[in-house]
Amino acid sequence: MKAIEIQNKFGLDSLTLVERPDPVATAYHAVVKLRAASLNYRDLLTVEGKYNPRLPLPLIPVSDGAGEVVEVGEGVTRVKVGDRVVANFSQKWLGGEPARAKLGASLGGPLDGMLAEYRSLNEEGLVHVPSHLSNEEAATLPCAAVTAWNSLIKLGGLVAGETVLVQGTGGVSIFALQFAKLAGAQVIITSSSDEKLERAKNLGADHGINYKTTPDWDKRAKELTGGLGVDHVIEVGGAGTFGKSLRAIKIGGHIGLIGNLSGNSTEVNLVQLLMQNVRVQGVLVGSRDTFEAMNRSIVLHAVHPVIDRVFPFEEARRAFEYMASGSHFGKICIKF
Repeated sequence: MKAIEIQNKFGLDSLTLVERPDPVATAYHAVVKLRAASLNYRDLLTVEGKYNPRLPLPLIPVSDGAGEVVEVGEGVTRVKVGDRVVANFSQKWLGGEPARAKLGASLGGPLDGMLAEYRSLNEEGLVHVPSHLSNEEAATLPCAAVTAWNSLIKLGGLVAGETVLVQGTGGVSIFALQFAKLAGAQVIITSSSDEKLERAKNLGADHGINYKTTPDWDKRAKELTGGLGVDHVIEVGGAGTFGKSLRAIKIGGHIGLIGNLSGNSTEVNLVQLLMQNVRVQGVLVGSRDTFEAMNRSIVLHAVHPVIDRVFPFEEARRAFEYMASGSHFGKICIKF
């Protein structure tokens, strides 16, 4: 089978198309013929060696992929040949709270990822695809969608009438916009592009703030809530945005800490956290149970993920380069 590897060193130049033996279905495993994959910022960091430079190489990158079961091993009951499936990001996190043993079995590092024609995976780590979704749409779900759902719905307890501040228009942020509107929330979204803000409004965003022309976007968000502050922040910026998120949040609000696009370390005013009774929650994707709960809502409301561009398998490097440019709106996919 064809696969794309990070070979003997990190970097986009190391991405190499290789031949690997076709996998076989051992006990309790199913062989999936991959039809599509999608990129997350974690995948780019992994290829560049910035996520975990100690990962053993060679490694097949990319956590998210969708395909069709073509063979099942002895004892498999959860899936059958012909089923369309996606793989849960952390193959051993089936439910309950996260734990080191569960999180250590994540696809795209340290386990081989989904940039391969076939993958043999434990049946417990597979999730059925909502039938109304294309393969490319299904491939966007395991990381970005589950992270947004986990942050807002499961951990954040979002209810109708609350206000969500969403940073940017990448995969997690656009899913957060979609899920927040399903829940009956008001959404304020930020971007450096007026064009992207208009696209977000077409998806249901109530207010858009261009953080280039309105650098004090935290103050503007607070104004839009009558001075109270927002109930939830989808924090993907990291060091460069966290201080403003603290100033935009209401007393008792919730910040879902998801990304670090602008850096890993920043000074935090602990008094501000304390006196505002703010809850800061780190969000690392989610369990299979959370994934399946999200899918039930996606089916009920006929949600379609937003895909910016689709690249052919042989042009995977171009897909990574496009992600690095920051030009995308929603998700970037790779078609097999």
